[in-house]
Amino acid sequence: MSSLELSNDYEKLFETKIGYDIIIYAGEEQNIKEIHAHSNILRLKSKYFSTAFSNEWAKKEDGKFILRKPNIPPYLFDIILRFIYCEDIELKNLQGLDVLNLLIAVDELSIHQLISHIHEYFIKHHNEFLRQTPTDILETAYQHETLFTDLWNSCLKTICNEPKILFNSDKFINLKAPLLELLLRRDDLNIDRIEVWEYLLKWCFAQQNIENNPMKWNKDDITKIESLLNRFIPFIRFYDIEPTDFFQRVYNYKDILPQDLIHDILEFHINHRACSIKFSLL
Repeated sequence: MSSLELSNDYEKLFETKIGYDIIIYAGEEQNIKEIHAHSNILRLKSKYFSTAFSNEWAKKEDGKFILRKPNIPPYLFDIILRFIYCEDIELKNLQGLDVLNLLIAVDELSIHQLISHIHEYFIKHHNEFLRQTPTDILETAYQHETLFTDLWNSCLKTICNEPKILFNSDKFINLKAPLLELLLRRDDLNIDRIEVWEYLLKWCFAQQNIENNPMKWNKDDITKIESLLNRFIPFIRFYDIEPTDFFQRVYNYKDILPQDLIHDILEFHINHRACSIKFSLL
């Protein structure tokens, strides 16, 4: 039998599922799908499946292997199985987050032929993908940075060069605090510090569902915002904010900032202005 004939046979098995001996439950809750496959074919393509369907690890019901993968959505598992059977994969119709989740899935399933291909494809298109769903992609890439270091660094570099891709997105307020802090710590974040302050305020108010109006805050509101804001204060770099911006766009929020910080910044600007006047008179 030629390789082409064998490939055609595998494709027929993928379409018909005749003689299947595996039942895979992909997805979770309302999105579970029962998928049928053949253990001999899956074992050939992946060490993960070889182990999963070994006598030591396999679970069987009515003579069929049972595998549950709640963390892999059915539509991604179908893509993976099509590659295993047909050696065919099409990524161009997938959204960026789907491509990234597919990469994570094939890495978990040890399908090495696909890992490098999807990894390279994502990095090539990461700029476009970040503009689709920047928060979701950054969070997912951050969670797997040790596995896909080049991918994470590419995303991070793009966001630092063009941070408003993230900060102006609808889901910016959903960004988790550790990742937001990581971004604000960076010296190459290409954004004015007064904008950092205002985006950070927007994020804080959204976390606590508090209106952006200091006149309407009670003591509990102030305590909540102070507590949330505290970890980020060292990375705002208040001393880099222009005096006019500080007085017009920061000082109104003095109740949620450390009073010694407010005092030091006021003193800094007063002294700086005094020096400027002195030198202008010379």
